[in-house]
Amino acid sequence: MTSYCIFQESWWLDAVAENAWRSLEVIREDQIVARMPIVQSRKFGFRIIRQPPLTPTLGPWIRPSAALPARRMAREIVLFNALIDQLPAWDYFEASFHHGITNWLPFYWRGFQQTTRYTYILDDVSDIDKVWRGLQEGVRRNIRKARKMLSVRTDLSVDRALDLTELTFLRQGRRLGLKRSLVRRIDMACAPRDARRMFFAEDSQGRVHAALYVVTDRNSAYYLFGGADPELRNSGAQNLLLWEAIRFACGRGVKFDFEGSMIEPIERVFRAFGAVQVPYLRVYGARPLTKMLLQTLPDDLLRTLMYR
Repeated sequence: MTSYCIFQESWWLDAVAENAWRSLEVIREDQIVARMPIVQSRKFGFRIIRQPPLTPTLGPWIRPSAALPARRMAREIVLFNALIDQLPAWDYFEASFHHGITNWLPFYWRGFQQTTRYTYILDDVSDIDKVWRGLQEGVRRNIRKARKMLSVRTDLSVDRALDLTELTFLRQGRRLGLKRSLVRRIDMACAPRDARRMFFAEDSQGRVHAALYVVTDRNSAYYLFGGADPELRNSGAQNLLLWEAIRFACGRGVKFDFEGSMIEPIERVFRAFGAVQVPYLRVYGARPLTKMLLQTLPDDLLRTLMYR
């Protein structure tokens, strides 16, 4: 990683975890050479360190080195251990590392566990015609169909995007998993930094079929959330908006990161856009007593404890 991704930026963390985050840092010769933001909370007496909502990755960052592989790896081990040493007391720890961090051995040696998760990334969108040819034919067909009946606009409100997202959750029999106040704070932080773009698909009758919200940094555009009106799902609007977001990334000269999903139907959609599957590390740990207690909790209470 040559620079912080947006989810590690101080202003992002202020928006999603105000007064609840801190930055663990290793400084050499007045320069930060390693950094790991963490978000702390306490639930039912448990001391929890985990990612805040709408923050897909949050883990260590190490300043790049041009050293030979053996020396570079030795440096990583020293710096990772220096970050781990700074962790405050915790009962449960969880962090999904940016895909640019592939070494978790120091965490393993210190008793942490790991599971591999996946995102899908269009690494090179400089040739948009080549990207188009890489889409599955069904996706191209949906985009062509949508273009005939829908226009794309970017000037509606974040609450309108949330309305469409909530409709998608309701269709799946779930409640909206996002707090509107949180999303508004993110939007207020991103807008003056030109770090977000919203896309809406609208027909000639003024009906908004779908919405998509993207955030950007110097390296990537990230699909953060989106949704569609269930009564208008057959218009191809969501495919059209994903394509417009990819074209936006092309204009910015950055990668497009679908921010993955382990949910099978969503994975199929992202894969159909020709993106490459990229693994990233979810590193976690629980103290023995905590682990034993967590195994006895009902699923609904466990979700409340760990994920809200």
